[in-house]
Amino acid sequence: MNRRFSYFGKKLFQYTLVLFVAISINFGLPRLAPGDPLLYFFDESTIKELTGAQKQEVLDSVGLGGTLWEQYIQYLKGIFTWDFGTSIKYAQPVTEVIADKLLWTVTLILPALLLSAVIGVIIGAYSAWNRGRKRDIGFLTMMLTFQAVPGFWIGMLFIAIFAVQLGWFPTYGAVSIVQDGTTWGFIKDVAWHLVLPIATLSIATVGSNYLLTRSSMLESLGQDYMTMAEAKGVTKKTLIFNHGLRNALLPIYTQFTMSLGTLIGGSVVVETVFSYPGIGRLLYESVVARDFPMMQGVFLMITFGVIAANIFADLTYPLIDPRAKSSAVHKGGQ
Repeated sequence: MNRRFSYFGKKLFQYTLVLFVAISINFGLPRLAPGDPLLYFFDESTIKELTGAQKQEVLDSVGLGGTLWEQYIQYLKGIFTWDFGTSIKYAQPVTEVIADKLLWTVTLILPALLLSAVIGVIIGAYSAWNRGRKRDIGFLTMMLTFQAVPGFWIGMLFIAIFAVQLGWFPTYGAVSIVQDGTTWGFIKDVAWHLVLPIATLSIATVGSNYLLTRSSMLESLGQDYMTMAEAKGVTKKTLIFNHGLRNALLPIYTQFTMSLGTLIGGSVVVETVFSYPGIGRLLYESVVARDFPMMQGVFLMITFGVIAANIFADLTYPLIDPRAKSSAVHKGGQ
């Protein structure tokens, strides 16, 4: 028991240290970027006419007034009170804007990640079992192609073919301007707008899931217990999924949980291509507008998401592979 507490105590200290470093970097990076946030409020000629007091008043209103040290202290206080300041672009509290966009991002990213993981794992396991054969080479070539093609190019291709040429799906946005006013009609409209973005994200990320699964499965298939199971006449399906994939699942699970950690950041490229009102597009617009409070808020949410995903993975590893539990106890006693 003491070993386990020692292990998780070290982990907690590591995560706390990482969080402190991350939030400090998060504070500094936007301020190192070129550009003056006053340019979003005024043009250059107007800025030249403003007095120093007037400029300071505008900067104070969005949390950018005072020295860097004063801003940093205010920034840390805001984290503990969940107050990230006021957005320069939206003139609203950062937390309110993020909360408004977050549901759209979760609605887009979560199905895409699940779909990509399921397809990548199934095809990767099947390809590994048929290693060296034509079907394996065919799947490997296809997935490497998906991995190499930029996500924005896939999205633009889908828009050109399925939205513009065929007219099957909307070209942009999350909902139509005109709706029938019913709940079911709203749900169908949202789902129809999600088809192309989800397909784009799934294709753009399925390659990495496939390659990791195939690599892990190839290592697992070479173990003695697989040879013994095959010699006993175990069926092909049982060999692949109950013996091989189960023992190769840990790195696959790690990648999936890390993907969940970045979920809150959305997909900047895909959301921008499809003009989707999520966190990714919000981050892009904030960078363009030099909206420091909003950039800090979004980056901080991404940081929290990644650390939470790491903690979740550490806690749930023993459910995937009992060997992880004994390894954690052993490390805690060192």
